[in-house]
Amino acid sequence: MRCVALVATAAALSAPNIRVAEVPKLADRIDVTTTPSPIGHTEAIHFVPSGDIFVDDDALIASQVTATRSRMISEDATFFHRAGPRREVVFEQNEAKACIVTCGGVCPGLNTVVRELYLCLAKQYGVNTVYGVQNGYSGFKNWQRDAVKMDSKFVYEIQRKGGTVLRSSRGGHDTSKICDALEAHEVNMLFVIGGDGTMKGACKIDAEMQKRGKKCVVCCVPKTIDNDVPLIDNSFGFTSAVEAAIPMIEAANTEAEACPNGIGIVKLMGRHSGFIALHATLASGDVDLCLVPESSFEIEEIMNHLEAKLRENNHALVVVAEGAGQAQMGASVKFDASGNALNEDVGLWLKSVITQHFAADRYDTDPDFAGKKAKCFLVDPTYAIRAVPANAYDQVYCSSLAHAAVHGAMAGYTRFLVGNINTRLAMLPLDLVVNRRNIVAIRDRMWTRLLFSTGQPPFDAVVTSDDECDAEGLYRSETATGGCTVSFGDEY
Repeated sequence: MRCVALVATAAALSAPNIRVAEVPKLADRIDVTTTPSPIGHTEAIHFVPSGDIFVDDDALIASQVTATRSRMISEDATFFHRAGPRREVVFEQNEAKACIVTCGGVCPGLNTVVRELYLCLAKQYGVNTVYGVQNGYSGFKNWQRDAVKMDSKFVYEIQRKGGTVLRSSRGGHDTSKICDALEAHEVNMLFVIGGDGTMKGACKIDAEMQKRGKKCVVCCVPKTIDNDVPLIDNSFGFTSAVEAAIPMIEAANTEAEACPNGIGIVKLMGRHSGFIALHATLASGDVDLCLVPESSFEIEEIMNHLEAKLRENNHALVVVAEGAGQAQMGASVKFDASGNALNEDVGLWLKSVITQHFAADRYDTDPDFAGKKAKCFLVDPTYAIRAVPANAYDQVYCSSLAHAAVHGAMAGYTRFLVGNINTRLAMLPLDLVVNRRNIVAIRDRMWTRLLFSTGQPPFDAVVTSDDECDAEGLYRSETATGGCTVSFGDEY
């Protein structure tokens, strides 16, 4: 079996079973002409060996990077198109008109993505018209009010701020009206920043513009604070959110330590995927119990574990993801305007259950609890951790993602998103991502490290091992953040 490198070209991979996640191109739909990229004439690349700044169209990135002596990285792996500037572009400078929109909840780094999209378009490609549509997809319905023509002053220093300068909203998607607005203002590049629901909407926009025969590309920079976008190494803003969660965990721990049998509870974001809770727990090192949506639990098991921790240390610290424990609470399923499930407040529920448990009469005569019954402190920084500015890592990552999206769009790629695959920037077809989710793999080594750190029982998996790997083998069963991909929902 012949081995292949992490980064390769399609020409070098001649085996018939090579799988390439192809990204659609305008040239496959309509007649387009190409022109040399203007980047080749910028002063910046004079410091780069000739041609090194460009990426060939057949440059690929392997999804599989681990191997054994008996099973090497082979040509039956899936490969993704490498992102980066191409030598030829499909938009002339005076023809290109771009539009940027942010949808869904805020996330650290949103403003950096917006800023870098604009700067790459304007400074590297000379695009004169870049619109920013405010208020998410609903902003297209009132273009005169919500569309802003961006300039350098508009994006000045916005990378230092949390939130989104364009403002955002959930829902409000009307494919026909969005496409009407794009067509009326001759927009031929749409950059969408959002999560699963937003990317489904982007697919609909792309399909409608194709149906109308328009020369328009649709590109996504995936945004999710929960790190639940499949296939990519991690989503932007995730490390910033984990970093912001640590002081909150330390505060809860301080409160718990300051009184007899104190129990600190910290509720963090994670509707379906508990990555923030997982990584914040590992980063803290003080947490005694971590609950995530991917793992079910029994109340009795939790109480036994907390009781043991209180007897041992006279205090305990709990981190819980917002989507954990919904089945135990008997929560009914409700949805927001974006189609996301609305969860019951697991923090308040957990505080109530723990308080009730340790208020039992039997603890009155227990020497470890008599006269010092357990007291719970709930810290809920749910929204605070996503409203912070991006940290240094995310600032760099957001800039790279934005530039990769622009390079792909200018080259005529469409219906794609950008993200790191094994630390290399790649373009992925949107259709491989929608209706799929990255979740914590509770049989992964990272989750095992958490169990060693907290000492908690392993509990049971909500998702079975048979579901943890995609049946077609296109998806990695393990990511750098301890996740795997599962499918859900209906077709968009």
